Amino acid sequence: MAVLGFEHVGIQIADIDKSISFYQEVVGLELLDQFLHTDGKMKLAFLGVKDQIIVELIEGYNPDLPDEGKVHHIAFKVDNIEAERKRLQSANVEWIYEDITVLPNGAKYIFFRGPDKEWIEFFEK
Repeated sequence: MAVLGFEHVGIQIADIDKSISFYQEVVGLELLDQFLHTDGKMKLAFLGVKDQIIVELIEGYNPDLPDEGKVHHIAFKVDNIEAERKRLQSANVEWIYEDITVLPNGAKYIFFRGPDKEWIEFFEK
């Protein structure tokens, strides 16, 4: 297994500008990256400290969830997404997004479910 550490927590939000301001001004995080997802619909913003992403804000996915359902996923760093995808296939995980998605900044990810249907992301910079 090649998990290198914690990557970020994804949070579904209704207004990305409002949430970026909150996480910068109230929480004290820095805006590290921001772009439109490759699907052309979702807006993403990554905030953290010292170039370490802690929070991913996701606008346009499903902002109508109850308060306790805003956390979308937990992400772990990996160094070889292709190898991890093969390993997960052999482990017969339940896939959310089995195909590797490549974001505009070159990062790659896949999503699968944990035993209680929680969303888990493997993320390679």
